[in-house]
Amino acid sequence: MNYPAPSPELDLGLIFPFELDQFQQDAIASLNSGRSVVVCAPTGSGKTLVGEYAIYRALSRGKRVFYTTPLKALSNQKLRDFREKFGYDLVGLLTGDISINRDAPILVMTTEIFRNMLYGTPIGQVGISLVDVEAVVLDECHYMNDRQRGTVWEESIIYCPREVQLAALSATVANSDQLTDWLNRVHGPTDLIYSDFRPVPLEFYYCNPKGLFPLLNDSKTKINPRLANRGKRKQGDRGRGGRPEAPGIIYTLSQLQQRDMLPAIYFIFSRRGCDKAVAEVGDLWLVNNDESQILRQQIDDFLTRNPEAGRSGQIAPLYRGIAAHHAGILPAWKGLVEELFQQGLIKVVFATETLAAGINMPARTTVISTLSKRTDSGHRLLNASEFLQMAGRAGRRGMDLQGHVVTVQTPFEGSKEAAYLATSKPDPLVSQFTPSYGMVLNLLQIHTLEQAKELIERSFGQYMATLHLRPEYDEMSELQTQLAQLQEQIAAVNEHELAVYEKLRQRLKVERQLLSTLQEQAQENRQEEFVMMLSFAVSGTLLSLKGKNIAVSTPITAVLVGKTPGNGEAPYLICLGQDNRWYVVTTKDVVDLYAELPRVDVPEHIVAPPELLLKPGQSLRGSEETFAIAQRIPEAGEGSLYMPPEVAEQLSRVTALQEQLEANPIHQSGNVSKIFKRRARYVELEAELEQLQSQVEEHSQRHWEEFVNLISILQHFDALDNLVPTKLGRIAAAIRGENELWLGLVFESGELEHLDPHHLAAAAAALVIETPRPDSRVHFELSNEVVEALAKLRNIRRKVFQLQRRYNVALPIWLEFELIAIVEKWALGTPWTELCENTTLDEGDVVRILRRTLDLLSQIPHVPHLSKDFQRNAYRAMQLIDRFPVNEVAD
Repeated sequence: MNYPAPSPELDLGLIFPFELDQFQQDAIASLNSGRSVVVCAPTGSGKTLVGEYAIYRALSRGKRVFYTTPLKALSNQKLRDFREKFGYDLVGLLTGDISINRDAPILVMTTEIFRNMLYGTPIGQVGISLVDVEAVVLDECHYMNDRQRGTVWEESIIYCPREVQLAALSATVANSDQLTDWLNRVHGPTDLIYSDFRPVPLEFYYCNPKGLFPLLNDSKTKINPRLANRGKRKQGDRGRGGRPEAPGIIYTLSQLQQRDMLPAIYFIFSRRGCDKAVAEVGDLWLVNNDESQILRQQIDDFLTRNPEAGRSGQIAPLYRGIAAHHAGILPAWKGLVEELFQQGLIKVVFATETLAAGINMPARTTVISTLSKRTDSGHRLLNASEFLQMAGRAGRRGMDLQGHVVTVQTPFEGSKEAAYLATSKPDPLVSQFTPSYGMVLNLLQIHTLEQAKELIERSFGQYMATLHLRPEYDEMSELQTQLAQLQEQIAAVNEHELAVYEKLRQRLKVERQLLSTLQEQAQENRQEEFVMMLSFAVSGTLLSLKGKNIAVSTPITAVLVGKTPGNGEAPYLICLGQDNRWYVVTTKDVVDLYAELPRVDVPEHIVAPPELLLKPGQSLRGSEETFAIAQRIPEAGEGSLYMPPEVAEQLSRVTALQEQLEANPIHQSGNVSKIFKRRARYVELEAELEQLQSQVEEHSQRHWEEFVNLISILQHFDALDNLVPTKLGRIAAAIRGENELWLGLVFESGELEHLDPHHLAAAAAALVIETPRPDSRVHFELSNEVVEALAKLRNIRRKVFQLQRRYNVALPIWLEFELIAIVEKWALGTPWTELCENTTLDEGDVVRILRRTLDLLSQIPHVPHLSKDFQRNAYRAMQLIDRFPVNEVAD
């Protein structure tokens, strides 16, 4: 392990002129001893300080640090913070389309850019891009949970050279020990630094139309008993339909204002809800005169610089300290809101939960307006991590003694649900690792298939799968132990003797079956004779009875007394048994007829008693008079039964075999049944083990199977030749996107090459826009040139779709015609206000579409094997699009 030598101590008192928390000291000690760290601590507790220490230490040694974040916006924020802290020239930035001072000792970047750097070097080696890099800080590491971005984090950790220290900074998660153990395995010695201490403790409240109440009991472990009991007793705050009423927003804010609990972030889970809330409280003044003056000056300055950025419904409330913050708002305006909020000039921001996911905007109070959210699969209660992420924004270090979290009563959730979430532990990190075409192609450019497989098997997803399969592995181990024991016991028995015994046993079984068949046949033949003989039989004839209507274990000898008409041709027989009982039977119940024995004399006056029903199966005890007759019925011994010669012969054969079997040593050992049970159990356990092994293999190999399926699709399109990327493979490998193969096929096809820049911008948008909501509209016409070029791509798309479906691959293949005319119009210079007036999309959504388009266009000049004209056109298209409010001003 080639870790940097333990560092000479920096004077922490000079760097951080305040007392460090214990977890910060522990993390610094681990870094100084050359180990990586996973720092898990609540939002706002000062995790970033650990990353800052790594930077100070690197600067003191003339080394470099990469600081990665999940979002461009966070990277831009870090760039500003670090320039202020460490000096303008010491900090650089790399995002998808921006490169500033890339050789600086402190380089801030998105995690995706870091992963892409690592793709260019054999795994484990320090490539050109990582020369002198001492540590990489992975900020917001819990983003591994993110469905779209999670894979990038796992890849970054797997591919990062072991010599480079990692400082993974994460919000509290339930399985931080597993994350640390995984890093120990795939990267190197790593310490878990865990703290659930909040420097600014949280106090939870519950707001209903009656007021604001503490949500939890004194020990903060469960619901405040007053709220629990009140919910049972009172119906007074119930609205129409008997459901509880939600307090109004103005009422809730007035409660906060009275208690000096502003500024607040008020979470509402819909953009429309946030805008409505701003309109509802827009007349409130939440700032004092001094704050109002400063606000007016800053807002007016901003609008002078960016006259297109102001919206009538947003400007007036902002002057009064009220704002909305959500994905539908213009990013530049959101940036202004964030800046003013951080200065304490805005007193309430109505925000969707995206604000909780990264931007540094702490408040004194967070209000969570509802405890459930709408998802693709319907409404559900917030999970613990979502709730804690929002709650964690409350409490500003150095400014507030306490952070306040207010949950609000709704018709659907009450104090019980609020208390449940407030006392819940964080959720565990779940791996979102999913192989992509880009991953396959980039790995195979440098590595063999075996090396690629080893890398896939090092993923956190694989680690977790192995962990979750531990019970199955234990069960397999137990089955193998049992099989070994049985094998030992089976081996102690003489195989030859067992084979002879088994042969005899099988033969005896066959011969018994044959005897049974012969006996059945003889019985059937005899039965036919009985039917005929019984038709002539007279009173006093001796019979042997056993059958459906006579439930006895051994046949009863009886005397025929009379007959009565039956259902069919044959009559029912009325008999008196040796046991002095009357029986009504059918001919089928007669198993023998003793014609050779003298008849029993039955006086004529002896008849069945009138109470005996003349139906088969009826039976009745006889009288004293019949008892005398019953005693005269002779015992018909076994010998009297008629046995055909072939049955007698078969019986003697069976008897002889039985004797042979009993003389066998295996039989005489007295363990016969145990021996065979063991052998049968062995076969059973073997089948069980095989089934379990195949199940485990299926689950444990899932990621690798996905990887292999992607290889098959790439080979079908000739993107791989002998597992080496071809020209198409190298094009696709250089692209960042959700489906790199589809984008590579489009670029290689040449269908977009001769489009003018504004047409190319629209066509590029078609490849990155997700299927819009049904109510999304754009009132511009799309040029025929773009329509025709995109129509030619449909055939390629169909082929990709068919193959992905065959291999069960669910990567999107966007080709969107509906909204892209807006991109063409923007590229042609249409003013922003006119653009937004001609669409139902929110401004933030329009910016997002244009930025995604810009991101794809910005890649084209760097993709190999594309024509110079195409690359030049892409560059021109970028210049047409990249203007306010689309451009991202990093500095």
